[in-house]
Amino acid sequence: MGLGVSFDVVVPDVVETKQGEPAAMVLENARRKAAAGAELVSGQPTVMGVDTDVFLDGVALGKPSGREDAGLRLQALSGRSHDVLSGLVLLGPRDGDGRADERFAVARTRVTFRELSTETVRIYLDSGEWRDRAGAYAIQGLGSILAATIEGDVSNVVGLPVTSLLELAPELIASRQ
Repeated sequence: MGLGVSFDVVVPDVVETKQGEPAAMVLENARRKAAAGAELVSGQPTVMGVDTDVFLDGVALGKPSGREDAGLRLQALSGRSHDVLSGLVLLGPRDGDGRADERFAVARTRVTFRELSTETVRIYLDSGEWRDRAGAYAIQGLGSILAATIEGDVSNVVGLPVTSLLELAPELIASRQ
């Protein structure tokens, strides 16, 4: 699979599955995004699809529909551990039969939240950072105050499991040297 050093970002419109075992769910959604992305770009690029979700007791929390919904998610996560899973799919250029080389991985990171006071939740909700975020938080910003511990790759919690990406495509590092 040939990977260049330049990247274009496209956001394909796909119907995501919300059912199934967590790892299978995020991997299927990543496959759908990669396949749809391949249809949006010209030539024979390598395409990456990623899907990240937050799972509490095996149930996907998804993105909140609004402020109240975000508050409910944060309260549910308060003082508890949850898993952040990302499916990552790389599709290489298609061969003469229309098949693409596929590399894939699922990254899992365990996050434990502090006990969140009503004031902490309010401050976080006021920041607006929860919008369009699985689990209603962004660990790379103000959301870092919510977590007590993170076990695993923090880049996965951000939404792109860089360690997994480099394991799937070590040539990304080689192309920079």
